[in-house]
Amino acid sequence: MVSVLVLTITGYAWAAMQGLVDGLTMADVIGEDTGELPEDGARDILLVGMDSRIDAQGNPLPEEMLAKLNAGAADGELNTDTLILVHIPNDGSKAVALSLPRDSYVTVPGFGQHKINSAYARGKAAAKEQLRQEGVTDEQELEVRSNQEGAKTLIATVEALTGQTVDNYASINLLGFYDITNAIGGVEVCLNQATQDPYSGADFKAGKQSISGVQALAFVRQRHGLLRGDLDRIVRQQVFLAGLANKVVSAGTLTDPGKLNRLVEAVKKSVVVNKGWDILSFAQQMKDFTGGQLEFHTIPIENPEYDTPDGLALKVDPGEVRSFVAKLTGKKPETSQAPAPEEITVDIYNTSNIQGLAGSVAQSLVEQGFVQGEVANEVPRQTSVVQSASGERASAEAVAKALHKDIPVEENADVSSGHVRVLLAPDYQQNGNSMPGSPAGGGNAPGAPMPEAPRQAGDESTEQPITADGVVCVN
Repeated sequence: MVSVLVLTITGYAWAAMQGLVDGLTMADVIGEDTGELPEDGARDILLVGMDSRIDAQGNPLPEEMLAKLNAGAADGELNTDTLILVHIPNDGSKAVALSLPRDSYVTVPGFGQHKINSAYARGKAAAKEQLRQEGVTDEQELEVRSNQEGAKTLIATVEALTGQTVDNYASINLLGFYDITNAIGGVEVCLNQATQDPYSGADFKAGKQSISGVQALAFVRQRHGLLRGDLDRIVRQQVFLAGLANKVVSAGTLTDPGKLNRLVEAVKKSVVVNKGWDILSFAQQMKDFTGGQLEFHTIPIENPEYDTPDGLALKVDPGEVRSFVAKLTGKKPETSQAPAPEEITVDIYNTSNIQGLAGSVAQSLVEQGFVQGEVANEVPRQTSVVQSASGERASAEAVAKALHKDIPVEENADVSSGHVRVLLAPDYQQNGNSMPGSPAGGGNAPGAPMPEAPRQAGDESTEQPITADGVVCVN
C-alpha cells in the first residue's frame, strides 16, 4: 500500500504502476470505484495482514517457505492479524493510519460479539456453507466467493466499530510481506532492548538496525516476551510501516529499475485489492504525498485482559472508539440522540435455559421508563445482543446502557421502527453480573452504575503518535 502511494514520482515508476495494475488480484468486496474523490472529503482504506499460507492466486505456499517464514502449520482459520484503517483527506493534508488490535472484542454483524480478527473467518465459513447448500461444488469457486463474503463481513465490522465508510480494501499475506521488504533492501528500526522469541523467530539486538525478509516478518509478528503483548506488537507494526514509507519515499527505490521491478512483482504476487479500485487515478492524486504526512494511532483500549467466551480479549467501547476516530479525522461527531425511554418499545426474548430471565429484565426496563413489548422465548443462541431498526442504533444503545451489561449493539432490518429487540443468551449472567435485582455474584443489577476501567499504558492520551519522519525506538 505504501508502494502504491508513492509509485508516481518518476516517469519510470508510472510505467511500472501500469504493469502493476494489470497484474493485481482483485476481489468484489466493495463495489465500483469511479476514480472520483470520495464525497465525504477523504478516502478510507482498510489494510489487512492475512495469516494465510496461500498466495493471492490461491496457491499453497511451499513447505520450505513456510519453514523459512517460521509460520508453522495452518490451524484451519483464516484470521486477519493486522488491521489498519488509513484515512487520506482529499485536500492533501495529514493522513492518519489507525491500528485496530486483532483481539479487540467487537460486534461482528450477523455473528454477535467476538474478536475482530475472526470476522473474516466467520463470514467466509458461513458463506461457504450457504454456497454448498445452494449446490456450488467447484472448490475454486467456493474459495473465491466465500473469501469475498469474509472480506465483506470484516469491512462491515470495521465500519460499525469506527463509524467510517471503507472506500477501498487491500490485503497482503506472509509471503508478500517477506518479498516486499526484501525488494526495497530493508527498513531501519530501533529497539529499546534486545529480545528473543522462538514462536515468531525474533532475535534482535538493542538499538538501531536494518531488517528485511524473515527478520522483518519476525519483527512485526512478535508478541510473546513483550511488555504489553499485542499492544507492543502493534507499535512494532506502526514503526516498521513508517520506516517503510520513509525508505520508499526518500531513498532511491523508485529510481532504481531493479528495486522497482522486484517491488512491483512482489506486490502483484501477494496483494489483493477491491475490484473496481482505480489505482492509477488514486496514485496520481497521491503523487505529492510525503512520509511526514502519515501519522499512526491505535484505538483506545478499556481493558487489555477482558475475560470473554472466546478467551482473553481487549475490551473496547465502540462509542469511545467512534469519538476518537472522529476527532482524528476531523469528522463531526454523531449528533443523533436516542428517543426518550417512553418512546422506545422493547421486545425481549429469552434464548437461554434460565427461567424467568426475559420477564425479570422486562420489569427492570419498564421501571426505567421503557415500553414493554413482546416477552417470549426464542431459539437458543450463545451470545446476547441488542438490535434496532436500520438507522436507529441510538435507541438500541440506550437500552444496552440501561441494562448495564456488556452486550453488543447492532442494526437489523427485521426490527420494526420504534422497537428494540433484546436477545438474552446464557452469557447475560456470565459476564460478571447476577440476575437482575439479585445481590448474589457481586454484579450490578440494571440501573446500578458500572465501574469505569482504568486507562491503560499506551493509550493515545499519553503517547505521541508515530510518524514516517525519523526512527523511533520501541519495545
